Amino acid sequence: MSTPQQGSALDRVRGLAREVAKFGAVGGVGVLVNLGVFNLIRHTTDLQVVRAGVIATVVAIITNYIGFRYFTYRERARSGSSRELPLFVAFSVIGLVIENGVLYTATYGFGWDGPLASNVFKFIGIGTATVFRFWSYRTWVFKALPEPGGAPAPASAAAPPRGGAGSGPSAARAPEPAGK
Repeated sequence: MSTPQQGSALDRVRGLAREVAKFGAVGGVGVLVNLGVFNLIRHTTDLQVVRAGVIATVVAIITNYIGFRYFTYRERARSGSSRELPLFVAFSVIGLVIENGVLYTATYGFGWDGPLASNVFKFIGIGTATVFRFWSYRTWVFKALPEPGGAPAPASAAAPPRGGAGSGPSAARAPEPAGK
């Protein structure tokens, strides 16, 4: 959906559906990476739950950037690392806070820190942050390409020249061949 303002409403909905599907595919891989790294850290180290969650989120953010840039939004404008990457990192950090804030609240606010509860609240945090990330990435980071400039007007729509020998109804006719 590189030009969201073109086409009918149905075309725009189809484009958005394709974008959501691609975002979901990359996000699905990111969720697997996130939960995999989270559980690997939780079961092999003594790190606290939220620290493990933050590390897992950072690994997933790196994975997701590659997927978004080169799959989901590959046809979008490339504003270069001077703009795109800092915005991606900034919005990802906000998503990280949302995601791990849910985990923090469940763990330290309610005392739900067993393996199942940690995974459930990690997953809920991922889902909550995903809504924010989808909006921010498509709106600010991977902007849609601008609509192409207006197409040249057809010759019949152009205004006829004013005055002179070539004006009038006969000016548009080709000269007749000699000998007729």
